[in-house]
Amino acid sequence: MTIDHHLHTPTPTADAAGTWRLGDRTVNRLGLGAMRLGGMPWEPPRNRDDALAVLRRAVELGVDHIDTAAFYFTPTRLANELISTALQPFPDDLTLVTKVGPSRSRDGEFEPMARPEQLRGQVEENLRQLGIDTIDVVNLRCGTSMDKTDASIAEHLGALAELRDAGLLRHIGISNVTADQLAEALTVTPVVSVQNRYGLTDRGDDDLLELCGAKGIAFVPFFAVATASGASPDGPDTTGQAQISSIAEKYDASPAQIRLAWTLHRGPHVLAIPGTGNPAHVEQNIASASLRLDDADLATLDAIAAG
Repeated sequence: MTIDHHLHTPTPTADAAGTWRLGDRTVNRLGLGAMRLGGMPWEPPRNRDDALAVLRRAVELGVDHIDTAAFYFTPTRLANELISTALQPFPDDLTLVTKVGPSRSRDGEFEPMARPEQLRGQVEENLRQLGIDTIDVVNLRCGTSMDKTDASIAEHLGALAELRDAGLLRHIGISNVTADQLAEALTVTPVVSVQNRYGLTDRGDDDLLELCGAKGIAFVPFFAVATASGASPDGPDTTGQAQISSIAEKYDASPAQIRLAWTLHRGPHVLAIPGTGNPAHVEQNIASASLRLDDADLATLDAIAAG
């Protein structure tokens, strides 16, 4: 926890929710997602200085886990370049996680899922943009949409395992997968994380979250807050808005902070990677690590998806 000398009050820091291990890397459970740093394709470009400030402030407040991808770019912004510019030389305790599988052409259109032999080029693209020699964790992201498939991922993971043995990456994760694909993955290589769409009102992977906990694998939700804040073409998710707002008022917090706090309460292996390009929002997101919801609050929130 740091001290804000202007207010003489403690500023919440990312370590408040505890830590988890990604292979040989220990990270605070509250991290940062880089997707929104430069803005989303349907938004005006974000201010570059704001994006750099978000990254620097996040690290100042204890964020040591940043999730990114080479395909996170807009016509004028590239997430990996922003990260490299803001934070080089990288702190020794900073864990960088990227994902491969999808890619986008120079005009921004998604291309077909990479073949196994194309993954080296994608890993090297991330290395080059970040200005590093080894990536801490590389997730195989299955598919180029939110829809999961039942396709085999063994050959792709075998290719990533070869790149790990060659020193280009340290650990392997998987993203947008089913329980069967996780089981298949574990026959090929150790897996340190599963990154799937999941949140308070998006509970389809409850069983997979529990399975990851039983196996000691990190579960890393994406879009845990995004649809609630309108950061999606689908618009804001208003499910349970009254209950969430009531609990937020109780804790003098925002609904987004309550959603993040709920996410962190789902298990010690659950990591949160909220993204933003707004320096004020990054502090609010990090403060979520300090929120402790009581049993009654959790019961109310758990009932929203069931309703």
